[in-house]
Amino acid sequence: MTQKKLKIKKGDDVIVIAGKDKGKKGSVLSVIRDNDRVVVAGVNMIKRHQRAGAGGPGGIVEKEASLHISNVALVDPKEGKATRVGYKTLNDGKKVRVARRSGETFSS
Repeated sequence: MTQKKLKIKKGDDVIVIAGKDKGKKGSVLSVIRDNDRVVVAGVNMIKRHQRAGAGGPGGIVEKEASLHISNVALVDPKEGKATRVGYKTLNDGKKVRVARRSGETFSS
């Protein structure tokens, strides 16, 4: 089975466009391809009760939960607003992602 082609990658700057954290910006920490979800730094924070063990002390730990990929959009590198993603082939044959809003290419 082939993996899904997602337009958002680890390390991208995204903005939340729906849900309780709408309007917040952050960097993508991980992409969960099987469920079409992403984990964004500082967004969708939850509290988990953790038992003490070899990993460290116990207590209430706050961490990021995943968001559905449809609830986030890439941030336009030029304007800083939400944008859709397009693709363009450069002269050297390399395929790059571009912002539909401004036409700028995304780094990475």
